[in-house]
Order: sequence, then structure tokens, then C-alpha cells
Amino acid sequence: MNNRWRFGEREFQYIREVLDSGFGAGTTGNMNNRFERAFADKVGAKYAITFNSGTSTLHAALHAFDVNAGDEVIIPPLTVMSNAAVIIAQNAVPVFADVDRDTFNIDPRDIERKITEKTKAIMPVSLYGLCCDIDPIMEIAKKHGIKVINDAAQAHMAVYKGRQIGAIADVTSYSLEDSKHITTGDGGILVTDDENLAIEMRKFGSLGYAIMKATDGRIRLNKGVFQDPNYKRHDAFGFNYRMPEVAAAVGLAQTERIDFFINIRIKIASMYKEAIKGCSYLVAQVTPPDYINSYWCFAAKFEHGDISWHDFRDKYIEFGGDGIYAAWSLSYEETLMTSQIYKKRAPYYYAGLEYHRGLCPVAEEIQPKLMQFVTNYESEAEAFPKVEALKKTIDFFK
Repeated sequence: MNNRWRFGEREFQYIREVLDSGFGAGTTGNMNNRFERAFADKVGAKYAITFNSGTSTLHAALHAFDVNAGDEVIIPPLTVMSNAAVIIAQNAVPVFADVDRDTFNIDPRDIERKITEKTKAIMPVSLYGLCCDIDPIMEIAKKHGIKVINDAAQAHMAVYKGRQIGAIADVTSYSLEDSKHITTGDGGILVTDDENLAIEMRKFGSLGYAIMKATDGRIRLNKGVFQDPNYKRHDAFGFNYRMPEVAAAVGLAQTERIDFFINIRIKIASMYKEAIKGCSYLVAQVTPPDYINSYWCFAAKFEHGDISWHDFRDKYIEFGGDGIYAAWSLSYEETLMTSQIYKKRAPYYYAGLEYHRGLCPVAEEIQPKLMQFVTNYESEAEAFPKVEALKKTIDFFK
């Protein structure tokens, strides 16, 4: 699959602007500022902050939420390892809440059961393009005085009960890795309506520069001040998680075409949905009423009792399919966790911590059944042979 179709003259135009500026990012911050403003406007948030990955975004949010050693953060186990990793990076404790059998997203009822006096934040994941059930999660958070970051890495422009998801949680995080709806090659972007959180997250991603503002990431605005030997640059702790200006140039151009990218994925997902109609053993991710699933992929549970997941995938490829992606292993079943290597990060807090089979029974049941079908095609015409391959595979195993 060749993704060159995703990039056009506008990306090159903006990249040339960066090159013509001589990489004046620290002084002008031009492309990052422009990209942030365009993206915030698009998703309905006041502030956006760019980062070098969709993992550093999560790390910055936890820092801004004041998540520290021994604090607990509730996450689903059905997600990329980044969610647990950034919690461990803060020497905090990942607490796993189970998922809903139909939407595959975190179950708010299990979140409520997992709340303790040590809970500092909730990090739901909006999986495969479908927003998590965010209203009850926000109610739980308000009740307990904790913060929420909606990890919408795969859910650009998703709609929840008629609302764009970008301004519902305290912070919403998007990935810009190359498989996502829009991309900067790699990267991430956070949005929030809270000015103080925006400043804290921006500082954390930019070495704690005192000059950082909610809407501005430039660090050398006034040479007379910046070049003074008495100037104190850093008033907060932070890493260098900034997005390069060239990447931001691509992000700006991609944001200007985001509706196209979203709409084509939705159309292709509808083709897969049509293909599995009448197939009792492929059960699609359920999109509730008043939601819009932006379909990073088309996901379904494989429920056939007599055919293996691998045999179905092999036949699909034989008929011309691109392959079927599996869900990640559950985070607490990854080798990092089962080998207990993570305990080296903070032995005092992790010494007695154990994760065991049966912790999230629904996630454990559905994870090996999940099939993810590619929606990242230029057009319905390009996707058509893949959809036909799926139909042929279903017919073959009747």
C-alpha cells in the first residue's frame, strides 16, 4: 500500500516556507503556531499544543495533572503500551478497567469500581475511531475531583452525542503517526480549554521555558532579553518534546484536508459493513446513536467456532486482501509487565504490585478475536478489491 496520495502541493509549499525561513522556529514558531490554531479551531478547542509523538502528549498531560509517584491512573488494557508506559514514567501506578463488549472501549462502570483514594487521573482510549462513553467518565471524575485525558489517537474528528470530542475531556490527545487520519510522519497534538493546563503541558514539552504561553511556543521573542547573561530561562521541569517546524508544516496542510481524510475512511468502513451483512461470525464494533465513528480502521470480532483467526486471515490475503491486523496484547500481558521489568522504575511503589489473568475478563475474551481492516485508502475504488476479498473469504467459509 502506497500512501503518497495523502500528500500534495500544499505540504511542499509549507515545507518550503520553513526552509526559506532558515528554520527560525525558536524565533518565529510560525508553522507550529499556525498548525495549532488550525487544529484547535477544527476540533472545537481553545488551545492546542504540538509534540513529537502521541506518547509525549500523554506524558505531558499526566505531568500537568500533577500525577506523581504512587498515584494511580485508570486506563483500559486494550490499547497501545504507551498509556501504561507514561504512567510508569511518572512512577505512578497503572490501574486497568475492563472494556465494553460491543464498543471495545473502556467501561465507565468498571472505572467507578477501580477508583481509590490514590486515583489521580483517568485515561480512557477512543478506540479505532469511536469515542469512549465520555459523559459518565467526566461525571465520575468530577465526583472524585480527578482529571481526564481522552486518548483520541485513533479518533480524529469523532463525534460523541452530537459534539466534537475535542473539548469534552480536560485534555484530548491525538496521534499524528503515519497511519492516522492526518499525519506529520510522527507527532502528536493536545487540545484543552484550560489555559493553565495548556501552559503546563507546553512547558513540559519544551524544557520548562518560562516564556511559554498557552497559545505560543516561541522561546526567543526578544534578543535583548534572551541574550542577557542574567536571564533565567527555565522555571519548570520539562523535556524536549517539541514538534519540528517541517513536521508542523505537513500537519497544517493535512489539517486543511482533514474532512476529506475522515470522509473517505467512513465511506470505506461502510463498504466493509455492507460486506459482512448476514455474516453471523463477524461482529462489527458498535457505534451508538449520535456518535460519528471516524474509522481509523474497521474493527470486528471474529466469532467463528470452527475456523481459526489465522486461517481466515490467510484466506483473505489469498483472495487479495491487504491482511488483517490483530489487536495489541493486553497491556498487563505484555512482556514488560509479566516479566516485572517495569518494577525497576520505582521499586518502592511497585514491589507488591501484581497484574494477573482475570483482571479484565471482557478484554481478555475479545482481544484474540478482534480483526482490524484497513481504511487508509485513497478512494473507494482502491478499497473495492479488498472488500471483495473479504466477501470471497466469507463465502469460502460458509
